[in-house]
Parts: sequence; C-alpha cells; structure tokens
Amino acid sequence: MKSYVVGGAIRDELLGLPVVDRDHVVVGATPEEMVALGFRPVGRDFPVFLHPETHEEYALARTERKTAPGYHGFVFHASPEVSLEQDLARRDLTINAIAKSEDGILIDPYGGRQDLEARVLRHVSPAFVEDPVRVLRVARFFARFNDFAIAPETLALMRQLVVGGEVDHLVPERVWQELAKGLMEARPSRMIETLRHCGALARLLPELDALYGVPQRADFHPEVDTGVHTMMVVDIAARLNLSLAERFAALSHDLGKGRTPPEILPRHIGHETASVALLGPLCERLRVPADCRDLARLVAMFHGLIHRATELKPATMVSVLEQCDALRRPARFDQVLSACECDYRGRLGFTERPYPQAECWRRGLVAARAVDAGTIARSCGDPAQIPLRIREARIAAVKELGLQHPQD
Repeated sequence: MKSYVVGGAIRDELLGLPVVDRDHVVVGATPEEMVALGFRPVGRDFPVFLHPETHEEYALARTERKTAPGYHGFVFHASPEVSLEQDLARRDLTINAIAKSEDGILIDPYGGRQDLEARVLRHVSPAFVEDPVRVLRVARFFARFNDFAIAPETLALMRQLVVGGEVDHLVPERVWQELAKGLMEARPSRMIETLRHCGALARLLPELDALYGVPQRADFHPEVDTGVHTMMVVDIAARLNLSLAERFAALSHDLGKGRTPPEILPRHIGHETASVALLGPLCERLRVPADCRDLARLVAMFHGLIHRATELKPATMVSVLEQCDALRRPARFDQVLSACECDYRGRLGFTERPYPQAECWRRGLVAARAVDAGTIARSCGDPAQIPLRIREARIAAVKELGLQHPQD
C-alpha cells in the first residue's frame, strides 16, 4: 500500500501558492484494509475515506469507463491492481495530474510541470471529452490563473463537447457550483469568455450570451457592447473582493438588454423589468441560492434609480428604500449599493472613478431609519393614517439632508 498527494495541492505548491486542501490517492489497498486502519468511508460512487486524524481525503486508485451521457454516466473500477499512472490518466488537465510520494518524489507522467512552466491548460488524454464538467472546470481555471492560456487542442475538445450535446446533460446543481466558483476567482470574465468561445455559454446561460453584440448609448457606455460591459462589471466586483451574491448580481443586472427591440437601440427602455423577468427562470433552472437570487433581482430592478441618487425626489428615494426592504435589512441594501458601484465603474474610462451615490443612499437610509415610528403611531388619532404619517416623516428626514436636486 502506498499513498500519494495529488492534484491541486501539488499544482499550487509548484506555483508557490497557498495549499488549502490535500487529496490523496492510495495504490495497492482494498476498502477493507482502509477501514481496518481506522479510515472512515465517505465515497458514494467510488471508495473515498477520511483519515482518522487529519480528516483529509484518501481515494483508492481507480479507472473509469463512460457508459451514458452526462456527468454521472460513468462506471468506476477501484482495485489494488490499478496503478498511480492509470489513476492520473483520468484527470482533466496535466497540471492537475501530478503526484508526490510520501518521500517527496514527484510523479508526472503527463507533462504537468512543463505545462505549469509554459502557463498552459492542457487536457491529459482524449478521454477529456467523456466528461462535460471539464468544460466548466477549464473555464474556471482560466479565470483563476489569468496568465495561463488554453491549449488550442483542448479548446477544440471543449467545442466538441458542446457540438456533441454532452454539455446539455449537465445537472443544474453542478453548473451552478462551477459558475459560483468561477465568479469567486480573480478574473471571472475569463470564465465567461471561455464558455462563450467554445459555444457552451449559449447552451448554459443563453440569457447572458444574448448580451454580446447588443449596443448601448456611447455617451453612457463608451465600451458600447453590453456583453463587454457586463464582463467589466463582474471583474470590478472581483477586484473589490465582493461576495458571491454581489458578483452574481453584477453578472446578471442587465440581462433584459438582450431583449430590447432592435428599433429602439441603442436605448434600453424598461430593461430593468425585463431583466427581473429573465432572472426568475434562470435562477430556477440553475437552482441558484435564494440570497443570490434575491439580491440579483433588487440590483436588476433598481440600479438605474440608485445611480441617480442626487436627481431623485426624497419621496422617490424613500420608495426605493422601502421596496428594497432596506429599513429592515440595511446590510443587504449595502450589498445592492456595492453591486451598483460595479455597474457604474464597469465602463470604459470609469474603472477608477468614485461612486458618491452610495454614500448618498447610506445617509438617506440612516435618516429614514432614525424616524421614531412608535411615537408617530401613538400620536396619530386615526390608526389608518399611521403608515402615511410614518412615510411622510421619513421623506421629511431625507429632504433635510439636502442630497437631492430633483429632476424626475
């Protein structure tokens, strides 16, 4: 029995990056022997065990055989006879197919170290085309390692997975899982652009793919193309180290522009409502978590008004605060403002500009929340008038700040 550290831990160690998780492959062992040594079985599809002390994962060396379309269409074979090289051969990229023995010797049968030095993402074997998840994984690694390129032959196999319909069999949960990881990388736009170049974006996120080539007014958007703007926005969100919910909102805030009637372009009247309408089915299809879905809806609906903070009447500002439930959930509203800042700065020539609108909204929210609703309720003779009196007091409090120069 021999064990090896494999995959991402070795890759990141060779790149000089922090190693977060260590995965191990065990050669020459049976499940019974692992249990006898105190390992706890956790694998569902093939034998994986947790170390009794470190709780790191140890998987028995295995091979796999494609039996049906999609991510789950595999039969796995694990036995003491499976070699380390056979196990590594089933991995996606050469940079993830490097192992290290217990005495520190590197085993690299597929040229992973050479590709690390050359900064290339390259598939290990033609079996790459058997697993559609690899399209998403390569795109995600492209977003993480922004000085790497994708080998042309690997990109060709990714296109083959799309043309052959394999990506259509991806389960929604796995698509979201990989998309979420990609959004949290240093350059999320590189993931989206890769999916677009291989044709997968049109299959997995057609609402986003439809934004490319859609023009916007050049006086507001010097970059013009809506798809280009969206990629700039999501990269600003990554640069500001925002949460997943904020990054998803940045990605999806302008979906409605893909539905704008051609005769009114480059204007996008009502695109906010159209964006919200598209977000519902998209989030349901990909099983997007509720916090991401709800924040994305608010940003899609209100980003235009939030950009116009100093132009709105105090009554309009209070209406927006109420519709965003900002009075009860100020922390979430702050996330709305962060995503809107990304939208504002995600334009050609705007990336370094300040976004004073956010501070206007924060001050407005503080003023509105400072209104003593209880005192107003006790002093109001007609209970039916209480909500109106409270709202009037909030509008007056916002007006006193002198933030607005009404134009609407």
